[in-house]
Formats: sequence, C-alpha cells, structure tokens
Amino acid sequence: MAIAPSFCGVVLAAGESRDGRDKALLTYGGRTFLAGAIEALRPHTDMVLVVVGRNAELLSPVVYAAGAFLVENPEPERGQFGSLQAGLREVLNRGRDAAIVMLVDRPPVAEATIAQLRQAFLHAAGRGRWAVVPEHNGKHGHPLVVGREMIEAFLQAPVNSTAREVEHSLLDRIEYVAVSDPMVTFDVDSPEDDARRAAS
Repeated sequence: MAIAPSFCGVVLAAGESRDGRDKALLTYGGRTFLAGAIEALRPHTDMVLVVVGRNAELLSPVVYAAGAFLVENPEPERGQFGSLQAGLREVLNRGRDAAIVMLVDRPPVAEATIAQLRQAFLHAAGRGRWAVVPEHNGKHGHPLVVGREMIEAFLQAPVNSTAREVEHSLLDRIEYVAVSDPMVTFDVDSPEDDARRAAS
C-alpha cells in the first residue's frame, strides 16, 4: 500500500426501497441522501462515483449537479455486491488505489467521521491492514475505507458473494474503528423509519 493513496468516493445507489421509492431521493436535513453523501465525501476524496442501475435517468441530475460521476451497474438485479464491484472496478480504471464506500439508504455520516476513518486507514495500512470499518455501539457499519488489496479481493470474489462474506474471510486484514456517529449503522427500511429520523 502506498503511503499516500489516492482516494475515490463510491456511493452505492442502484437499489430501490421496499415501498417503491428510491432511497437516494429521500431527504434529511433539507437535502437528499444522495446529495448529502456526495457532499460529505467530496472534501476527503479526489472524485466521487455514484453507482446506479435502472434509476440512472432519475438520479443523474442530482449526481451531475453535485459534481460527481455516474457509473452504471449493467446488472443491478445481482444486488448490492454487483454494484460494489462495478464501483470499485471504476476506481481502479480511474487510476485510484483506495476508496471510501458509502450506502445511499441512510442519512450521510458526518464529514468528521469520514475524516476519522480516512486517517485511521492511513495508519492501519502501515500495519498491513487492507480496510477500515466503523463500529458504533458494538455494531459494524459504513462507510468502508478500502485499499487496493481489499479492492482486488472484492473484485476477485464470486458474483454471488456478499461484502460481509469477503470481509469475514479477511478479518486479520481489517481494522474496526469505534466512532461516535450513530449514522454509520442507521438504515431506512420504511417510511416510518424515515419519518422518525426526520422528526428527531
């Protein structure tokens, strides 16, 4: 791992919510989840890639308005791991060797959290770690910060794998970092969840 890797932000936004709404366009704090994720990543990365599927036309105005780049997952039916592979493949294609990967199905984490995880990765990489995963109240979450070795591991995994399976096979290469930001583990699975978070 290079001492000063070049980071690329990756937002996984190809899926749809269970009630038919696109989670990327849910709002929190006066902005969409997608716009918030891009804005949070931009100060800590060279560029931000947003992986989309059949919702490309719907999300592209938000992506381009925020100064990010669109990456289309040609097989969104493969699920989130296929989107992860599509995004990470583009990271390498664009000459970057590390990525900060965020999910779009939750309000974005604080910029300070991203800065903490990025710095933790730089230290961990010197100890032979390939990735950093945030932990809040004993629960693992996102964003993930991954170096080239972990990117290659994800890309070489079978298409029917999950990110969790790959992570669990490489536990000795992953550093878990405790953070105070509850958004790293928050998820929006229903309109009730969205309303409760918006009211808090």
